[in-house]
Amino acid sequence: MAVKKIVTYPAEILEAECEPVKVFDKKLGKLLNDMYDTMLEFDGVGLAAPQIGLARQIAIVDIDDDFGTIEMINPEILETNGEQTGPEGCLSFPGLYGEVTRPEYVKIKAQDRKGKYFTLEAEDFLARAILHEIDHLHGVLFTSKVTRYLNEEELEGLESE
Repeated sequence: MAVKKIVTYPAEILEAECEPVKVFDKKLGKLLNDMYDTMLEFDGVGLAAPQIGLARQIAIVDIDDDFGTIEMINPEILETNGEQTGPEGCLSFPGLYGEVTRPEYVKIKAQDRKGKYFTLEAEDFLARAILHEIDHLHGVLFTSKVTRYLNEEELEGLESE
């Protein structure tokens, strides 16, 4: 396992459309393991391949809930519903947080590390995290969706709720 370097804005790869994954091999498994280690090291709840310098459709999410770690390869959004507004940050934008409105519910189809297709439904914070990471795979940054940036005092208030 290895912790990778996080690519930070304004690196061009963060705004690039990522290539679909076609080969599901041991190297992909190692990459996913490294992404998980990297996400934990930097205290994230998700990580997309472009954030470690790879323009590939690979993302992981782990919000410490019943789902455990969700590995999404070549994910597609099948359905969204509702609306939620809440704080978001991004490992590629250290120290920057803002309010973002996203769907309350999402249904996706993706592949696992072996190439097997699965569907997943998520709500609330998990839906937010999944949509944030899928955006990364299409070069869409959370800053393009921020309605209002949050200062440190506001963030501390949110953490104590």
